[in-house]
Amino acid sequence: MDVLVVGAGIGGLTTALSLHEAGMRTRIVEAATRLRPLSVGINLLPHAVRELTELGLGDRLADTGVEPAQMVHFDRHGGRIWAEPRGTAQGYRWPQYSIHRGELQMILLDAVRERLGADAVRTGTVFETFEQDDSGVRVRLRDRASGAVETERCDVLVGADGFRSTVRAVLYPDEPGPLWNGVRLWRGMTEGEPFLDGRTMAVAGSNAAVKLVVYPISRKAEREGRALLNWVAEVKVVDEGITEAPDTETREGRLEDFLPYFADWRFDWLDVPALLSSTERILEHKMIDRDPLPAWTHGRVTLLGDAAHPMYPIGSNGGSQAVLDARVLAHELAQADDPAEGLAAYDKARREPVNAIVLACRDMPADRILHTVSERAPDGFERIEDVLSAEELEAISNAYRQTSFSDVEALNNRPSLSVRR
Repeated sequence: MDVLVVGAGIGGLTTALSLHEAGMRTRIVEAATRLRPLSVGINLLPHAVRELTELGLGDRLADTGVEPAQMVHFDRHGGRIWAEPRGTAQGYRWPQYSIHRGELQMILLDAVRERLGADAVRTGTVFETFEQDDSGVRVRLRDRASGAVETERCDVLVGADGFRSTVRAVLYPDEPGPLWNGVRLWRGMTEGEPFLDGRTMAVAGSNAAVKLVVYPISRKAEREGRALLNWVAEVKVVDEGITEAPDTETREGRLEDFLPYFADWRFDWLDVPALLSSTERILEHKMIDRDPLPAWTHGRVTLLGDAAHPMYPIGSNGGSQAVLDARVLAHELAQADDPAEGLAAYDKARREPVNAIVLACRDMPADRILHTVSERAPDGFERIEDVLSAEELEAISNAYRQTSFSDVEALNNRPSLSVRR
């Protein structure tokens, strides 16, 4: 079977590694002329770490990322509201990793080139459209440098080309634009002193108003006694509910646009204004997603990762679900007698569960409860039990289980998705 993957992000590269493991010829086309370790930090859930470990990348992940021990929610004054362990401390056989997205992409890219060949990823190549019949798919590609257009044939076409997927646009030309929940996001990284136990994912405030997420992402910095801190600042600027996004581009952010919201956020464990002000490069974008699709697969063509299910960055799901997509796709194609049959099985296995996560991320009860803390105790609190009931605190854990943490025993005991030929 010959598979063409559009997009050399986390999902596309994991797809290539998984299909190669299963004995299928795979190549990737990528519109970017050069692949570099860009962007900021993400979290890989144990579900995704298991899959990448089974692809032989476990040691690289452990040497690069930080294994968070816990996630802790605080109010805007730094008061501790709720905490829960993560990864192996939660009972999983595999850890969770906080890691630089660009470094993760380079780990995957290096593995693809080592195993599939130096020319397995063709950069500077733009996907334009496709046609398919019972015998295969004809894909039209354009070289960015020369403008030359060519047609390639493949048995299967996988659109892993991200939030602004061209493959998705060809399949759904009349789809409405991305949707926005009124939250603006600023992201950045800065090196500093470790806070708390050095391996905590800290969340302060709520996205109903103002929220900060911060966690370390570099094992190298940790070994040197420092911390490379990834942070996300969220500010609710529109209260009209979910609307079509007027602008979806990521741009260079300005400190003055959001620092005033955090001007007095100085905790005994973190000086937030100092953290934000010491960041050299800031990215700004909106919290956007798309409505779930009725189908990812159309014959011999399918979608994967953000191209299939763009979602809010809540619960550490974006990259992790892309990894799971890739592994299930390879597993189903390897067992199918026909490419279309394998893609249909992949769609059936993944689409409804992931679409449910997309909708759950829109309606995150944890943030509503955190906002309740600010309303009941605007000046802070001595004991969280005086502010929230035991049932309300438990609801925070339940909210994360809906989006990110399925049954521990189910993952620990599930058979491997690897298919080796």
